[in-house]
Amino acid sequence: MNNGTTWSTTHPWRGIMVATALPLREDGSVDYDAYAEHVRFLLDNGCDGVVPNGSLGEYQTLTSEERARVVHTAVEAAGDGARVMPGVAAYGSTESRLWAERAAAAGCGSVLLLPPNAYRADHEAVRAHYAEVAKAGLPVVAYNNPIDTKVDLVPSLLAELHAAGHIVAVKEFSGDVRRAYELAELAPDLDLLIGADDVLLELAVAGAVGWIAGYPNAFPASCAELYHAATAGDLDRALPLYRALHSLLRWDSRTEFVQAIKLSMDLTGRRGGPTRPPRMPLAGPAEQAVRAATEKAVADGHR
Repeated sequence: MNNGTTWSTTHPWRGIMVATALPLREDGSVDYDAYAEHVRFLLDNGCDGVVPNGSLGEYQTLTSEERARVVHTAVEAAGDGARVMPGVAAYGSTESRLWAERAAAAGCGSVLLLPPNAYRADHEAVRAHYAEVAKAGLPVVAYNNPIDTKVDLVPSLLAELHAAGHIVAVKEFSGDVRRAYELAELAPDLDLLIGADDVLLELAVAGAVGWIAGYPNAFPASCAELYHAATAGDLDRALPLYRALHSLLRWDSRTEFVQAIKLSMDLTGRRGGPTRPPRMPLAGPAEQAVRAATEKAVADGHR
């Protein structure tokens, strides 16, 4: 992996790219004004860019018109399209390429792409999928989430995709931090991006140069401090922060991550709002745990 974690226009997928939650009104409609304000808030509080239309942004429930408007809203609010990395996942490769072409037309700096997720694709299908979307001309960040997609982008396959020029980086969400070292051996120029909040420190120490992040939606300044300390190897500063925030960060790897992060946003004065069906509001012990952890973090001065 490359050294350094500073965001730049030449490597706009590096640094803290927040997978943005999408503020919804009580009737389920998208609050674009609140979303624009949220993008500006994140950039003003230590984050480098945003990733709209990911799972945290509930892209699966959006209409095509909503999905396109979210990207344009993010670009306008960021003031620099290079700071926007839209998710372009779709059931078909042609549709994913179309979303990547639209991202390019909007001025975005890169795109985030899951493997085919309508079925358990084999390696040949995965290669063809990434090759097709790469034709749009924007740098492609692969998203490895074998938990949800059932398609595992193992290090050897990622190395092939990188060698072919189809991807520039990988958002690694498998939770297996050992893969960082194998990736560094097989594809030393492939950028490793932290893909799950609760392995941030481990992957930062292993050489990650970016974080596609969830919980900065609620606590951007504290999460930025943690990220920069971790990637700088300052464990004296990073480890206490990591321990203090981990009760929240681990929700990023749970099924209810969208509801949890939105609840934390609401509790910290951000607009999270409801989720669209079939996601249901948090209730019972889960709601109590997120509320307690969020309130403690606020009381401890995290923001």
